[in-house]
Amino acid sequence: MTTPKIRISRAGTLTIALGAASALTIMALCPAAKTEPQKVHAPNELLTGQAAINSDWTDDQPGLRRHVTVADLPAAYDTRSVDNGAHMVPKPEGAIPKAPAGFTVEAFATGLNNPRKIITAPNGDLFIAESGPNRVRVIRDTDGDGKPDSNEIFVEGLKQPFGLAFYPSGANPKYLYVANTDSVVRFPYQNGDLKATGAGETIIDDISGGGRLRGGGHWTRDIVFSKDGKNLFVSVGSRSNVQENDGLIEVEKRRARIFQFDADGKNEQVFARGIRNPVGIAINPVTAQLWTSVNERDGLGDNLVPDYVTHVEKGGFYGWPYYYMGNNPDTRAKGAPTDLGAKVLVPDTLLQSHSASLAMTFYTGKQFPREYANDAFAAQHGSWNRARRTGYKVIRVMTKNGKATGAYQDFLTGFVTPEGDVWGRPVGVTVGKNGDLFVTDDGSNTVWRVSYKK
Repeated sequence: MTTPKIRISRAGTLTIALGAASALTIMALCPAAKTEPQKVHAPNELLTGQAAINSDWTDDQPGLRRHVTVADLPAAYDTRSVDNGAHMVPKPEGAIPKAPAGFTVEAFATGLNNPRKIITAPNGDLFIAESGPNRVRVIRDTDGDGKPDSNEIFVEGLKQPFGLAFYPSGANPKYLYVANTDSVVRFPYQNGDLKATGAGETIIDDISGGGRLRGGGHWTRDIVFSKDGKNLFVSVGSRSNVQENDGLIEVEKRRARIFQFDADGKNEQVFARGIRNPVGIAINPVTAQLWTSVNERDGLGDNLVPDYVTHVEKGGFYGWPYYYMGNNPDTRAKGAPTDLGAKVLVPDTLLQSHSASLAMTFYTGKQFPREYANDAFAAQHGSWNRARRTGYKVIRVMTKNGKATGAYQDFLTGFVTPEGDVWGRPVGVTVGKNGDLFVTDDGSNTVWRVSYKK
């Protein structure tokens, strides 16, 4: 057995040499004391090429745009793979996320416990999966003044809940569907219910569940109904980073996929596969297509592999674990079928690698300026496998006539302190009944409300 060689730099960076060809660099556990200079960009500036993929949190500002293409990507291992997880600190006094000019950001609800996916009920109530304590919370603002009038636990005793969906669509749903890590259950629901009025009914009981491993073991399961209400989509992330050994092939057979079921959980089909971790899924209001927000793999360097937001083709293969971003092989994966590379679909909108893109929604409200109509918002939980932080924000994925343009824009930033510490991590996004955007943040355990006035 080779003895690992350990080196600690003056900056506090720990490098563990595992052999002649590999090393894992672990960034200093405590960030540098100096304040990072915030870079200044022109309003709505567009970063492309190397400027887009190499930028970091010090570039982030509301309105800044990026457009990353496959041609911009470096070779594998162009930089070392690092462990540089967020150094979490309490929210500084008076800290508020930043949004573009004309928008106001306010704390809508505080003191939550691991708030994750959030959706809006037809009557305007906000339903929030608190995944850590295994429950769903409902918050109501009766008079629309931006302050909760009630804050109740709708149901508890769940198992790592994440995805939420009402069924059927429209003004009077009969059920709230909840995606546990290993099942989908539904509870009876009528407009205005603050508590579940009956026991949960398990409609899908064989989802591959569990796992909270660094770089893999994805446990979140999102759900959404097709626009016509006939189909229920369920997203399931991979168990491993890149199926690094043959023993994982069996484990991954029902993972890294989006499944399609009837509304009652019957007639399972694989809608798309090769999607490492489709954390968030949503239906495009213009095209009625299924879209997804995806965490890609780690370990290939700072700028590989890009996370992405894309429409999903039925029967499509998106590369994991054998390829990425088209016909680019990942040599770490074992057992690659022959002639598969040519079938890999390239996603619509490539994001900075390791941003940890989580839940997403489309803006269907009327409050924001017209140019926001039907664009997507996606929460970026923030990097751990990158030397310079990226993510920790909410982005706007820009579209035209329901199709992605390939560009995305910083919308909600400011969750990182000037010293590089992190106090907030966006997870979920939903459009309120009056057109506000609500964002869950499991770093400060807050729900943020973003509103716009002309």
